[in-house]
Amino acid sequence: MEVEVGEESRGLNNNVMCQLADPEGTPLGASMYLPQSVGTKELQQMVNKLLNNEEKLPYAFYIADHELVVQLGDYLQKKKVSVEKVVTIVYQPQAVFRIRPVNRCSSTIAGHTEAVLSVVFSPDGQQLASGSGDTTVRLWDLNTQTPLFTCTGHKNWVLCIAWSPDGKHLVSGSKSGELQCWDPLTGRPSGNLLTGHKKWITGISWEPVHLSSPCRRFVTSSKDGDARIWDVTLRKSVICLSGHTLAVTCVKWGGDGFIYTGSQDCTIKVWETTQGKLIRELKGHGHWVNSLALSTEYVLRTGAFDHTHKQYSSPEEMKKAAIERYNKMKGNAPERLVSGSDDFTMFLWEPSVSKHPKTRMTGHQQLVNHVYFSPDGQWIASASFDKSVKLWNGITGKFVAAFRGHVGPVYQISWSADSRLLLSGSKDSTLKVWDVRTQKLKQDLPGHADEVFAVDWSPDGEKVASGGRDKVLKLWMG
Repeated sequence: MEVEVGEESRGLNNNVMCQLADPEGTPLGASMYLPQSVGTKELQQMVNKLLNNEEKLPYAFYIADHELVVQLGDYLQKKKVSVEKVVTIVYQPQAVFRIRPVNRCSSTIAGHTEAVLSVVFSPDGQQLASGSGDTTVRLWDLNTQTPLFTCTGHKNWVLCIAWSPDGKHLVSGSKSGELQCWDPLTGRPSGNLLTGHKKWITGISWEPVHLSSPCRRFVTSSKDGDARIWDVTLRKSVICLSGHTLAVTCVKWGGDGFIYTGSQDCTIKVWETTQGKLIRELKGHGHWVNSLALSTEYVLRTGAFDHTHKQYSSPEEMKKAAIERYNKMKGNAPERLVSGSDDFTMFLWEPSVSKHPKTRMTGHQQLVNHVYFSPDGQWIASASFDKSVKLWNGITGKFVAAFRGHVGPVYQISWSADSRLLLSGSKDSTLKVWDVRTQKLKQDLPGHADEVFAVDWSPDGEKVASGGRDKVLKLWMG
């Protein structure tokens, strides 16, 4: 049973309001709406759920509808339950701000001469970068929605790009294994190409700003079977993490200071970052590991930036704010990791607690291409070549819903900052926005002329960017 908190739950029509209150009858500011048409059977089921609730919170339960109250009283008498018994409702506050679903394409920007392979917003949502098969990285002006800088220097396809969490650096990795660091303010390279990997770059992840500010180090994964830690100030690879026997497909730098690498050798390895020692190996998948996601990923990506658009005068101030945000998001629970694989399954892990998975998540009929935790860590979304997007409980790993609507493999997904909406991009040339609460399609966004390879929802929630085989970048707004 869902209890909604905040402005959006006020003013729903034709609903019965249930108010949480303390023992004196003072409302606690959270209300629950039941459909007016709720029948006796549904009411009984709801009451049973409430009565079976094990947490004994001192809340009274009020229903502002006479007929329902009578039905409820009759039912409770039949069940020989005292009507004085306190019924408890456990509710979870949602985000304090609300993101509007995107519903229109505000601009289609040409510029790339080959397919757009990645699009990523900066941590504050004010800048946008894209990488393409035309060997360039491009920066776009979000105010005028026009091209800003074309960053040239790579000799092969630009496969992945990543912003540092303080927004000061942008790194790109190419199919020939080179990396380049760029200055986002000028579009110029900061120094020469970084070489070390022998095959193409499959992932880039920065050290979180709450561990080190200003941002200096990032880690890359490659098809050559290694992951490398780089220092942008020293302009070189400082540690090589070797141990995988096949290509490393994805890499994440966690908030506790560990690095997680997923590989085609079916394992996930956990590394410490001072000497690059292997700490733990997570085994379970029967095929290639394609994608990793952390429960804290949103705060790691955005660092000190949040919906208030506050600016910071020093790296120390930024680090302090980032630590507060990270600790608040993480709470007392360990950082969780989810992995998606070619074996059609996903695993939920708590790597700091155990090398055994917390749960195995099955249901997809084809390989799992992309997994992603919601910003609040409550949900996991997975995109698969079976044309569906699935939603799972982010804490238990239990299946929640399947979003069906795409008619081609789903390549990438992205969450809105308030965790209420989910975006997916597919081979079928469309983007779709899904509503987590109703578990239905909220918005269908056709417009691309070919496959959509990359999507990103800006951390400030204002815009969505997408790119694909049709070589154009599209910006979408609410």
